[in-house]
Amino acid sequence: MKDIQLIVFDLDGTLVDAYRAIIRSFNYTMQRLGYPRQSDLIIRRAVGWGDGSLLEPFLKKKDLKEALSIYRMHHQAALLKGSRVFPWAKKVLRRLKSAKYKLAVATNRPTKFTGILMDHLGLTKYFNYVLCSDVLKRGKPDPEILRKIMQRFNLNPKQTIYVGDMTIDVQTGRRAGVKTVIVATGSSSRREIKKEKPYRIIGKIRNLVQLLS
Repeated sequence: MKDIQLIVFDLDGTLVDAYRAIIRSFNYTMQRLGYPRQSDLIIRRAVGWGDGSLLEPFLKKKDLKEALSIYRMHHQAALLKGSRVFPWAKKVLRRLKSAKYKLAVATNRPTKFTGILMDHLGLTKYFNYVLCSDVLKRGKPDPEILRKIMQRFNLNPKQTIYVGDMTIDVQTGRRAGVKTVIVATGSSSRREIKKEKPYRIIGKIRNLVQLLS
């Protein structure tokens, strides 16, 4: 992968484990609005499409706006207690930055909460650019988010790889013409990931350095 100059990362499930915070905020919201709580697995499987898409299937349409308000208010505090960086992630980012790769984040998590999460976990300093889907017309799996990042650096798909954890990430990369590496630490099963045929599947984020070399 000698031509690669830009590495774009998804956030949740790839670099960061914030599932505990998401589950707490989700079930708090359901409880406040009189809806049944959901299991950790069901919530985890719904992550990755943005907070509106996370909540929408579990409540009436008329309650979505209020639910989002409740969820986001609770989530500001929940993120500070219920999130962590995956083992080796910071070491990998330091090594890639030292090797002069351009590093970016492409996430469906809203900008406000991406900033809170990355600052709290000490990740902001590693990245040249962070782009979230709430400032775009369409989120992932639409390729706009990756195309905007490549334009930012004046680089093309052959000079870029995208690192994610879900089938939605493979779909996004494919539509942008970018090779996608999937880390099997997120919401999608290996079987689901293999069906989408990413460029590579790796077990842990630390395997990325070896793949690039």
